[in-house]
Amino acid sequence: MNSKDTRGIIISVTLLVCIGILMVYSSTVLMSMKKYGNSFHFLLNHIFTVFVGVAAMFILSRMDYRSFRRPFFHIASFQVSAIHILMGIALFMLLLVFVPGIGISANGAQRWLRLWPTTFQPSEFTKIVMVIFLADYMDRNIHRMKDARFGILIPISVMLLFQGIIIIQPDFGAVMSLGILTMGLLLIGGVRLSYIGAMALLSLPAIYIAVTSSSYRMKRIMSFTDPWKDSLGSGFQLVQSFIAFGNGGLTGLGLGGSKQKLYFLPEVHTDFIFSLIGEELGMIGAVFVLLLFLYFFLKGVKVANKTNDSFSYFLTLGLTMMIGVQVIINFAVTTGLMPTKGLPLPFISYGGSSLLINLAAIGILINISRHNENRTIDSRTGTDNFMDHNYYAGRRT
Repeated sequence: MNSKDTRGIIISVTLLVCIGILMVYSSTVLMSMKKYGNSFHFLLNHIFTVFVGVAAMFILSRMDYRSFRRPFFHIASFQVSAIHILMGIALFMLLLVFVPGIGISANGAQRWLRLWPTTFQPSEFTKIVMVIFLADYMDRNIHRMKDARFGILIPISVMLLFQGIIIIQPDFGAVMSLGILTMGLLLIGGVRLSYIGAMALLSLPAIYIAVTSSSYRMKRIMSFTDPWKDSLGSGFQLVQSFIAFGNGGLTGLGLGGSKQKLYFLPEVHTDFIFSLIGEELGMIGAVFVLLLFLYFFLKGVKVANKTNDSFSYFLTLGLTMMIGVQVIINFAVTTGLMPTKGLPLPFISYGGSSLLINLAAIGILINISRHNENRTIDSRTGTDNFMDHNYYAGRRT
C-alpha cells in the first residue's frame, strides 16, 4: 500500500487537532479567567489530553493490532482473548460510575469517572471496544452472518447489555450512536437488510418511551421543530448556534472575535464548537474543517479496501465509522438538522474521553495501514507475511 494513505490520515488528524487547540482556547479564555483566574486552565487540560492521546496513538500504531485476537487463557473450551478482557473492562467501568466517590454526577447525569487530573467517560471506551468485538465476531462468523442467530441475536444482545447500562446514567446520545454504529457494521458484515429493518422497527417503541418519559428530551424535540417558538428556553441553544453561523458570514469575525461565546451559546467549547468555527472562521473555515473530515474518511475507506483479511477490513471501517457517526451527528445538531444531542466534534471539541479514544482509534488505523504497506509476498507459496494463516484460518467457521 502506498504510504500516502498513512500520511494522509496523520496530516488530516494533526490539522484537526491543531484547529481544536485554537478553538478550545478561543472558546474558554473568558470562562477560564472567571472561574479559575487563569485564562489557560481549559487549554492546559486540553493539551494534556492531546499529549496522552498522541502517546496512546503512537503505542497502538506500533503494537500489532492482531494481538487483540490472540487467546490469553482457556475456560473449559472457551478461549479468552484480549477482546473479551476489554469488554469486561468496559462493562466494569460503566458500572463503576454509579459508585459514590468514584463516579461523578453533573447536570442530572452520572457518566464520568474521577481520574486525576481529569475525568473519563466509559461510554466512549465502550464504542471502540464494541468495534473491535464486532470486527472479530464477524470475521469468525463470516459465513453465518445471514443466519438470524449469529447475524443479529448474539451481537445485538451484546450491544443491548452495554446500552442498558448507559441509558441508566443516562446518556441517550451514546446509546443512539452505539446503536447506529453496531447496525452499520452488521450491515457491512453481510447481515440481511430485512433483519436490520426489523431491529430498527422493534427499537422504535423503546426510543419513543425513552423520549416521552423524559421532559428535557421532549423539550429538545419540540425546540428542534420550531426553536424560535421558545427562543429563550428550550430553543435557546439552537437559536444561538444559528446566530453564530450568521455572524460569521463568509470569512468570519476572526480568531477570538466571537460574540456568541460571551455566555450566549452554551457548551460552545464542547458540543457546539463547530458553531464557533463558523462564527470566527466563517463559511470558509467551516468548509475547510468539513473537507478535512471528508479527506480522513476517504483515506480510512481506502485503507479498508486494501486490507487482505476480513478482520482488518471490518476493524478499519468500524473505526472510521465510529468517528464518522460522531461528526455527522455533531454537524447535524449544530446546524439544526436533528434534535440537540450532546456529542463532541472529534479531535476538535474540549473533552478528554472522546479525544483520547479517537486518537487511540487513529493509532490502530495507522497500524493497519502500515501492516499493509509492509506486506511482502512469498514467491514460492504465494502467501504473505501480513497474517498467520494457520492461526486465523483455523478459527473461522
